[in-house]
Amino acid sequence: MSYAITKRCIQCDNCVPLCPTGAIKVLEGDYWIDPNLCNNCQDYVAPQCIVSCPVNSPVPWQAKKGRCKVDARTVPSPDLFPDGKSHPFASAIAVWELCNVLAQRQSLFWETDASGEMHYQRQINGGKGAIAFRVTDTVHSESSDALKGEKALLAVEKFDIRAACMHLIYAAYVTNLDKPWEEEFIISDRQIEDYLGLDKRKDLSKSTKLSFIKELAQQPCRLVACINSPQQGKIKEICLKKSRLWHLLDIHHHFQEDELGCKHLVGLTFKIKAGEWVQYFLNRQGCKERRAFYQYGTLPKALLSAVISIWQQHEGAARMMLWLLFKTKMGREQRVTVPTLMRIAYGDRRLSKISIQPERQRLLKAFESDLEVLNHYGLKPIFDPVTYPVEIQPLWAKLVDIPEDAEAALEFWINDGSHSTRLTDAAPRGKWNRLMNARILYFELPPEWAQPTKSKKQHTHQKTQRKRQATLSTEYILEARKKLGLSQRDLAQLTGKSQSWIRDIENGRFQAKWEDQMLLRNALGMN
Repeated sequence: MSYAITKRCIQCDNCVPLCPTGAIKVLEGDYWIDPNLCNNCQDYVAPQCIVSCPVNSPVPWQAKKGRCKVDARTVPSPDLFPDGKSHPFASAIAVWELCNVLAQRQSLFWETDASGEMHYQRQINGGKGAIAFRVTDTVHSESSDALKGEKALLAVEKFDIRAACMHLIYAAYVTNLDKPWEEEFIISDRQIEDYLGLDKRKDLSKSTKLSFIKELAQQPCRLVACINSPQQGKIKEICLKKSRLWHLLDIHHHFQEDELGCKHLVGLTFKIKAGEWVQYFLNRQGCKERRAFYQYGTLPKALLSAVISIWQQHEGAARMMLWLLFKTKMGREQRVTVPTLMRIAYGDRRLSKISIQPERQRLLKAFESDLEVLNHYGLKPIFDPVTYPVEIQPLWAKLVDIPEDAEAALEFWINDGSHSTRLTDAAPRGKWNRLMNARILYFELPPEWAQPTKSKKQHTHQKTQRKRQATLSTEYILEARKKLGLSQRDLAQLTGKSQSWIRDIENGRFQAKWEDQMLLRNALGMN
């Protein structure tokens, strides 16, 4: 049982330092007990807030009943996904690597530098540059001191893979800004609930959702990046030192009082600003002048809810899904080896320690199950027939072609049983070693993952314009034919049509197709 502070509170500040869990907070001048942190002081004889309060203000907390009132809030930025499917998002290397850090956490190789700070580093631009991430214990922009030793590792372990979804939401919002290095964007808890699919979770209370959202919103802002990239053409060298990718400028808490005066948290609003990296990697004007980049991709809304749904049972699939979001941006024919996907899904450390057969069998079973999850969400792997033949493919991939009709399915299994090898036979010997050399040609993507192509739009627009120009009215055809002194039979012979077809067109019974209208134009000398 947790406690709440009533309006009898005189703000004496006696209870705040005595709370063992730090549940008592002072927000905008008011005292409030976070019910998700309060544990009734289980290691004490009595709750410390009650013992220290001179006016008996704390009372047992009861969940708020009924709907929350719509209070006056800061107007958030426009919603993402107006079509309900996808939205552009910043996809620069800094965004990709921060997504990997939040998704893979302690699976990455974290090293200690000369000053004792823990960091994860990756080479970029063919080894000519590097990007490194360090963890801080605060989201405040003015403080960028990185954690050291065990504190850093503990902070990394507490990262949640679902925070990568929040990071992608930030990357989508920032593409709506003309000058993201100067402008801010505001997100409300209601928007985040919609993006992550939390509005459908009836098993979570409002306070639990808000506490969860608040923690996820802060995690991408606790990392600082060091980016060193050499000069590329007219784009000058990029050198950023301990720069946050996201600045959490403010968290506005929205409360509602009940009849006892207890405050209930009913909403949150986050004010976010992008870091210095956007001047180099999301600069539209600079890209036109070839002095900066403007790198973006397509963020499907379905990916966010999918990661939230599968992260616990299939964390490897969630990691691969987030990685493929950036990988597929580079083009369809991006061949991926099985060891690469396994390192993404389970980490270098775990893969390097696999030595005995039972461990390999468990990892192989998890990998094939995770591939099946990706296929379920529309990311269908296309196996290389040379290095990844049917005999070592997952069983679910072999059973895809089973007919749905009962008689056809029976015939399918009869034919399968008549062969020397069957679909349900045990895996061949040496499957693990063969998989270490296997490749996936590409992943077939759902429609909402596809990148918008300007050339197709322009082609469609030109075709539409031509079609509009070729549209002929019945009166125009009749008048043009009479001016040339042609009969309906003459016009029919010139166009290769029947006389009755010409008569029906002139009477307005139907409209000629675009190709037939071009024939009429040629016959009537309208080109």
